[in-house]
Amino acid sequence: MTTDPIIIQGGMGAGVSNWRLARAVSEAGQLGVVSGTALELIFARRLEQGDPGGHMRRGLDHFPFPEMAERAWRTYYTCGGKSENASYKTLPTHAKDGPRELAELCIVANFVEVYLAREGHGNPVGINYLEKIQIPHLPSLYGAMLGGVGYVMMGAGVPLKIPGVLDLFVHHGPAVYPLHVVGAREDADTTMRFVPREYMERDLPALTRPKFLAIISSNTLATTMVRRASGKVDGFIVEGPTAGGHNAPPRGKLQLDEAGEPVYGERDRVDLEKIRELGLPFWLAGGCGSPEKLREALAAGAAGVQVGTAFAYCAESGLRDDYKRALLKKIVRGDARVSNDPVASPTGFPFKIAHLEGTISEEEVYLARPRICDLGYLREAYMAAEGTIDYRCPAEPVSLYVAKGGKVENTVGRRCLCNALLATIGHPQVRNKKYVEEGLVTSGSDLSGMTRFLPADGENYTAADVVRKLING
Repeated sequence: MTTDPIIIQGGMGAGVSNWRLARAVSEAGQLGVVSGTALELIFARRLEQGDPGGHMRRGLDHFPFPEMAERAWRTYYTCGGKSENASYKTLPTHAKDGPRELAELCIVANFVEVYLAREGHGNPVGINYLEKIQIPHLPSLYGAMLGGVGYVMMGAGVPLKIPGVLDLFVHHGPAVYPLHVVGAREDADTTMRFVPREYMERDLPALTRPKFLAIISSNTLATTMVRRASGKVDGFIVEGPTAGGHNAPPRGKLQLDEAGEPVYGERDRVDLEKIRELGLPFWLAGGCGSPEKLREALAAGAAGVQVGTAFAYCAESGLRDDYKRALLKKIVRGDARVSNDPVASPTGFPFKIAHLEGTISEEEVYLARPRICDLGYLREAYMAAEGTIDYRCPAEPVSLYVAKGGKVENTVGRRCLCNALLATIGHPQVRNKKYVEEGLVTSGSDLSGMTRFLPADGENYTAADVVRKLING
């Protein structure tokens, strides 16, 4: 791939867009993307499952710092895999000044995922992060760049500082990133720092700077990124409210329809003429998984489209097979349903949920779950009364959240997405040898449209099928 792709595969969930899916899409000549969300946790759990297929070991064998690789291997690898009713090890939760072990795990895991996605072909691959999950950014980006990532995509926030970080990491230079801390005093130190040479075991040549694509949902944010970003912005992914996962909330006062879903209006539409005037390539996302939508995007001046849901249900994705089969059967029957829940996510952003029996999309399954927050990716940093930085999550026990200054009304309906999304890719935590975390599937609004990719005689299709049908119709 010598030019920008016309199809970008979405960086979905935690581990749905895994290295297998990204590699398959890039091998098909488009841009495969791995999700960078919680990669260090996913990597550790793969090792605890015995590293089926030996893929993590193969990636580690190519990591440039072997002592760091071996520390991760010795800490988490379980020969033969953990027993079914055993709990996964508990990783330290991310904090501003977290332990070196966690930073090393971020570096290693991001390298391995990118390395495996790039293995066996010469086309670039990308990685997708959520700006809102700020604490792992610096070591994760460095690890991905060590792996040779070609594109970095980021949304769910305003990633002004990321382009400059990429520039600094080219020559293994130190970088900083501001942590958003609610109620922080002016003299508070809220800056995170990462110095690659404190982790390097030998000198390395300069790295290749990946292209940076900002995921935006408004003209204002696009203009802000061009004018104020700390380095070069190479393009935009313009995401509409029909996309899966987290969506930007509607502008203005929140209004809900009869189904309790956010109402989007004219103020939420992106003016593509103004995007074109910025002079950067852009891709349209959200309900773009059809040949017709690809043609429309190209006619509107876009470089192409980003497609998520169609790839989420293909054979190579990391979505659990039982969930995948059940939802594909619903699609074929015509009773698949996706809702945009305004309160499910601890972030406060609307979150798309595919309704599936046995998952916490069902109210009774959600209510039966112990209210536990032990992964902490979506926690909010805040300034405690004594002047230290602490963390809280609306999905943690209500009394604990309120004791930290949180508002009780913010806890209503909140799901623990961290544990649920790990369960969705086959890594559910087991508690007290009996309670097993249930998953939660997110999809774009066009879930019923997946029938266009299904073969007449079955329910299985591949990433290459999606690419071929999108391009050829």
